[in-house]
Amino acid sequence: MADRYGTIENLNRAWWSSFWSHSYSDWDEVDPPSPLGESTVHESSPDIPVTTNLMGFYEGLNPWELVPELDVVSWDSYPGWHGTGPRTVGKGEWDPEGRDWRLAANIAFVHDLNRSLKAKPFLLMESTPSTTNWQAVSKLKRPGMHALSSIQAVAHGSDSVQYFQWRKSRGSFEKFHGAVVDHVGHERTRVFQEVRALGEQLAGLGDLAGTLFEPEAAVLYDWENLWALEDAAGPRNDGLNNYREDCLSHYYQLWRRAVATDVVDYRGDFGRYKLLIAPMLYMIREDTAKRIEAFVRGGGTFVCTYWSGIVDQTDLCYLGGFPGPLRKLVGIWAEEIDALYPAERRSLTMSEGNPLGMTGTYTLRHFWERLHLEGAETLARFDADLFKGSPALTRNLVGKGRAYYIASRNEESFLDAFYGAVIEEVGLRSVWPEPLPEGISATRRVGAKYSYTLVMNFKQVEQELTLPASLQKATFGTE
Repeated sequence: MADRYGTIENLNRAWWSSFWSHSYSDWDEVDPPSPLGESTVHESSPDIPVTTNLMGFYEGLNPWELVPELDVVSWDSYPGWHGTGPRTVGKGEWDPEGRDWRLAANIAFVHDLNRSLKAKPFLLMESTPSTTNWQAVSKLKRPGMHALSSIQAVAHGSDSVQYFQWRKSRGSFEKFHGAVVDHVGHERTRVFQEVRALGEQLAGLGDLAGTLFEPEAAVLYDWENLWALEDAAGPRNDGLNNYREDCLSHYYQLWRRAVATDVVDYRGDFGRYKLLIAPMLYMIREDTAKRIEAFVRGGGTFVCTYWSGIVDQTDLCYLGGFPGPLRKLVGIWAEEIDALYPAERRSLTMSEGNPLGMTGTYTLRHFWERLHLEGAETLARFDADLFKGSPALTRNLVGKGRAYYIASRNEESFLDAFYGAVIEEVGLRSVWPEPLPEGISATRRVGAKYSYTLVMNFKQVEQELTLPASLQKATFGTE
């Protein structure tokens, strides 16, 4: 602690401990983290690779802090297929529209995150061929979904498909958790036969092991930013800050267009990409802002949104105007933010002749900000009420690149039109040369001699694609 802050005065300032009279006068007053944990694995067995089971969006652990100690990234994937909506992942709430493809995009985000952690293939450490026993609704996978969800992991960078568990336990908490071998003890079960069939399919995909990706886009998803947003009192205290939902909503527009995408945090190598998306970047370090500016000046395109650049890494508000260290880059001053009631809506209208070619009026919800231009150009304005006429979407040209600022949480049709235009403007490559039907995704893994394109159908109906002559067909879908 003393090595990090130098003096007790610096710690008090960084933690703003004078609030509620919590100032420290000596280092002995600061409770250190627990010393418990394993720190000798590499010392005792240096030739054995080290991994641990990461758990997707688990909020209690920042995987980026753990990754330097790991040789291989692995994670446990247990989606609630067959009716869990895009905003109810893990909550067991039924989606009457059965939009498994929206859940598939969310899971793809986590696969891409795990691949991005070390910029190489990961391992699907745990999955189930049938069901869990601990979800709010532990639903059986319908025929074909076991293979589809497993192949999805491979399609996004996994070099394995593994299970918890091989044989169901006779007792204890997870005795009803899915397994390859059921309590009946033989292979004449539907689940066992599906596992056998998948094994035969995976045997034909062995050449994919070790192959990589060529992403040109990245979404910045920062655990420390998530924690800071959750601890912020205001502008919303009703659970609708939804940082994760925002990141997933922006990512979905790239996923559905088969644009290879990494998921990075503030330490990412932004120069690797053409497009960097950072929704609700509430907490941002000044050095991160400088690297984002260098990325844009070098020709990159940066997209950020309302409620960005508000606090530094110690959760102290930036003085001198928001979005703090991003203000000059995006070319606007965000004077104030307004929270709308859950059912309340406002709208924005695209400016005629804007460089993205977008037209029409779009609905917004939850958040909107009053902006003032400081070098940026207006691409859309709010239509009515408190912020009538204020810029709703701006673009600032900096060096060889550009920075977009979205001042409100908008309906999906806005993000669809916006990213359709931005992807074309940036010139991002898509894995598939034509627009994909709803529910179908495609990825590409690149090896030394060949590239491999995997196409997946997450709708429970048959869909047809015209296969480009340059690709060989290998598809997996639900019955």
